[in-house]
Amino acid sequence: MKNDSFIIEDVIVVNEGECYQASVLIEDGRIKKVEKTKGLKVESSHFFIFSPFQCFLFPGIIDGHVHMREPGLTHKATMESETRAAARGGVTTVLDMPNVVPQTTTLQLLKERYAIAEGQCHVNYGFYLGATNDNLEEIKRLDPTLCPGVKLFMGSSTGGMLVDREEKLRQIFRHSPTLVMTHCEDTERIKENLDRIQNPKFKIKNDSPLLEKGGVSLHPLIRDHEACYRSTELAVRLAKEEGARLHVAHITTAQELELFQPNDERITAEACVPHLLFTDADYETLGARIKCNPAIKTAADRDALRRALTDGRIRTIATDHAPHLLSEKEGGVLRAMSGMPMVQFSLPAVLSLVDDGILSIERAVELMCHNPARLYHIKERGFIREGYYADLVLVRRKPCTVTKDCIESRCGWSPLEGRTLGWQVEKTWVNGNLVWDGASFPLPPGGKRVFFDNE
Repeated sequence: MKNDSFIIEDVIVVNEGECYQASVLIEDGRIKKVEKTKGLKVESSHFFIFSPFQCFLFPGIIDGHVHMREPGLTHKATMESETRAAARGGVTTVLDMPNVVPQTTTLQLLKERYAIAEGQCHVNYGFYLGATNDNLEEIKRLDPTLCPGVKLFMGSSTGGMLVDREEKLRQIFRHSPTLVMTHCEDTERIKENLDRIQNPKFKIKNDSPLLEKGGVSLHPLIRDHEACYRSTELAVRLAKEEGARLHVAHITTAQELELFQPNDERITAEACVPHLLFTDADYETLGARIKCNPAIKTAADRDALRRALTDGRIRTIATDHAPHLLSEKEGGVLRAMSGMPMVQFSLPAVLSLVDDGILSIERAVELMCHNPARLYHIKERGFIREGYYADLVLVRRKPCTVTKDCIESRCGWSPLEGRTLGWQVEKTWVNGNLVWDGASFPLPPGGKRVFFDNE
C-alpha cells in the first residue's frame, strides 16, 4: 500500500510517556489525526482500515548507529539488504557510519553516499561525516541540516580515521557545527594489553591455540575497562571545555556511566543492544559471534547499563549493526572481525527487557524513538503527532524464535539464533507506506533522506 489514506483503529498507542487506546488516521504519508477513541469518524469512506487485535503502535524506531557497508563492502551487506532487515524489525530510520570504502570523510563523498542511497533503501536514512587528522576544513564547511553528526574515532580505528592527538581532537570539538559522536577506546592501553597477553610470561603462550585460534574470551581483557574509561573521560572533558555537543557511542562499563549526568542535553551516552543482552560469560557459547568493539564485558557492567536506561544517563538505544560474513568471524580473538548484525531484532529484544522488568514500554519508546529524534534534531519523525510523517510500527506480544530462515541481512546469521523473543513486529510503515506487512515486503525501496533541524 503506497501513500493511500488509511486508519489504524482501536490500537494501543505508546507515545510520549503514555499508553492509551486510540485510532490513527493517515493521509498522504502523514499522521492526520490521533483520537483516543474506539473508532474514528471521517467524512470520506475511501479509507483502508486496519483493525489489529491487541497490538501496540509505536513511532518507527530510529537507529542512530548502523553500518550498511555500502559502498565498498557489499559482499557482506548493502543498503538494500540492511534496510530490508531494518524494516522487518520496525526500524524506520537508520543513520549510517562513515567507515566504508572510500571512507566518508569529505563533503563530496558524503554527497555521493546520499546519491547511492536514493532508491535503494526500504527505510529513511542519513549519513555521518567521518573525522580524520586532516579534514578539519571539511568539518567546518559541513551544512548541519544535511548530516546527523561528525563521527570521531578516538581510538581503535584502522584506515586513517583514528584521531587520538589531543590538539586535533580539541579542534574538532571546537569547530564542529553539529553533534560529535565518538567511539571511545584508548589505543595505547589496547596495545599495552595485547603486548601483555602475547608475552611468553603470560599464562598462555604466543602460539597458544587459545589466543591464535580461539580465545575470544580474551577480547574484553585486551579492550578492557580502562581503555574505555580513559578515552571517554577525555571526550567528556574536551566537550565541556570547548562547549561541544557530544554523544558517546556504545558505552560498555559502569565506570564510564559515572561521567554522565542524568538528562544532560549536551553530553549524552548511547547503549547498544548487544551490551544490554550479553555478558563475558556468553563468549563460551557464542564465541566470535559476539565479538565487537568495544568488547562485551561483565554481568555487573551489563546490569549497570540496564539501570542507566531509566535514570537518565543513557539517552539512546541503538544497535551498532555491523554485519560480517561468518567466514570473517573466524580466527579467534586476533583475527575475527568485530561486529554483529542486530538491526532486525533490536526492538523485540528491548521489548523482552520490558517483559523482564528492566524498563517500561513507555521508556523503551523514549530511548528508541523520541530521544534519537531529539538528539539528532530529526524533523517531523520519532513521535506519533498530527502532522508528522507516518513512520509507524505495529507490534504484538507473541513469542518468536530467531531462526536462520527469517534473517534479512545479507550476511545470513544472527547472534540471537535459537533465542525466543517475546514480541513480534506485525507491520511497519515508512512515510505512510506499508513496507513490511508481516509476511513480505509489498513495495520496492522507497525510504527518504532525512533532514536535521540543526541551524
